[in-house]
Amino acid sequence: MAPQTVAYTGRGRPPVPRYRQRRSSLRQLVLAAGAGAASTVAWREGADGAPLVSRFVALRVRPAGVRLRRAARGGELPVRWLLAEWPADEPEPVKYWLATLPADTPLERLVGLAKLRWRVEHDYRELKDALGLDHFEGRSFKGWHHHVTLVSAAHAFVTLQRLDPKAAASA
Repeated sequence: MAPQTVAYTGRGRPPVPRYRQRRSSLRQLVLAAGAGAASTVAWREGADGAPLVSRFVALRVRPAGVRLRRAARGGELPVRWLLAEWPADEPEPVKYWLATLPADTPLERLVGLAKLRWRVEHDYRELKDALGLDHFEGRSFKGWHHHVTLVSAAHAFVTLQRLDPKAAASA
């Protein structure tokens, strides 16, 4: 829905384009779409090798709010993806994400990126615990920069080793 301008009466300041429709919460938008709009998606294998699966609803929405309207300077607010996880055994959605990805992004890609948080947390824990990211005790930026650079290079090496099928076959 685009902003609408009411007719100018000739008195006072001319009206500016505004969104006349009331704002809805994310929950209301997804519930209005209904459980029938949910699609089952598997995003990765779990620790036991079984795929992690849930149902998701993806909608194109315009986020609302004073800050966004000010940033748009009276123009049209950008359309974004609203992704909601709605497991089959739940009466309503349990998690929500907003994404700025293109309109032609497939649902599987949206879900994969939304669920990527686990990988980020796993890598951060590996950086700290196994590779010593949190062991730096120096006082200079240069020393800290060198430490972080070497830890990042070590993490890249460990990641490439983990992803290399030849390394897994020889172990």
